[in-house]
Amino acid sequence: MTTAPSTDSWVRRYHPAPDVSTRLVCFPHAGGSASFYFPVSAALNGVTEVAALQYPGRQDRHTEKGIDTIAELADRAHEALRPCSDRPLVFFGHSMGAVLAFEVARRFEQDGQGPVHVFASGRRAPSTYRAENVHLRDDDGIIAEMRKLSGTDPRVLGNDEVLRMVLPAIRSDYTAIENYRADPGATIAAPITVLTGDADPRTTLDEARAWEQHTTGDFDLKVFPGGHFYLTEHVTEVIEVIRERLTA
Repeated sequence: MTTAPSTDSWVRRYHPAPDVSTRLVCFPHAGGSASFYFPVSAALNGVTEVAALQYPGRQDRHTEKGIDTIAELADRAHEALRPCSDRPLVFFGHSMGAVLAFEVARRFEQDGQGPVHVFASGRRAPSTYRAENVHLRDDDGIIAEMRKLSGTDPRVLGNDEVLRMVLPAIRSDYTAIENYRADPGATIAAPITVLTGDADPRTTLDEARAWEQHTTGDFDLKVFPGGHFYLTEHVTEVIEVIRERLTA
């Protein structure tokens, strides 16, 4: 029997805001953690309440086993986020987090409580496919990939003991996203805004535009200079895009 996930273990609210009208749920990338979104939470304090997901196997959940399928991650995140749906939800996910945000949105819509908007960042559309095998590499191979994408805290990459401790969770993330296949014709009703870097080796502009096939609502594409982690160099502009949507 699987124990229902606790909201306290899955959700981080760095700046609680009980009086605002919306809640922005942020989904980290493969190998990422809730703290990646602390600057977003700080910047949008007073505009929305940011709830950042903390996946098992990292930071204060480092003793827990990672989850190696998107389906299970989405099921458990959906269950943990249900208490957060007391106000309209907006989802933002980067890389693996974009796919997870899409799948959790599908589950909420089945409940009749779908998010009012989804931001999909740094990830090709669910209907696109590339054969990838990072999860099959040895530890050094995974570390090399993390260095190449430049999205991991240098303090982690520079601390071998910490790095080896979190590698099992990172491998679980790569296993989940690299084996993910969207259901044929999967769509959500929520409008989707896609954000991408113009030099992202993991997502072409055509692959980013293909997200339009996955919503019956409005679609918008924002292109920024940069690679897979373009958003760390353009955090102010990305936050402004989110702010505009939240205050529209």
